[in-house]
Amino acid sequence: MSADEKRGGDAQRLGDALASFLQRSGLRERVQQADVITRWAELVGPELAAVTRAISISEDGTLFAVAKTAGWLNELSFMERELLDSVNRVSGSKPLRRIRWALMR
Repeated sequence: MSADEKRGGDAQRLGDALASFLQRSGLRERVQQADVITRWAELVGPELAAVTRAISISEDGTLFAVAKTAGWLNELSFMERELLDSVNRVSGSKPLRRIRWALMR
């Protein structure tokens, strides 16, 4: 076995071990939820990503996010169901249940 094959095998075993640990510990769904934060711009599109930022997600599926202006806060509150449906359809994580918006500082 070459050195490259061995390194690839080690990485694969590490990946399998990590996936197994996350599954057993119940953290897999939380890690998938956290991916929503890192993929926020992709999930909501460039226009909303320019004026919003996802901050955190609670265990009960509440997404905490901020918006640049009070006007956007108002608009986004009306868009909550649409945003949740869109993010949940694409993310593959445990479904988000609500979004709580605050003004960006």
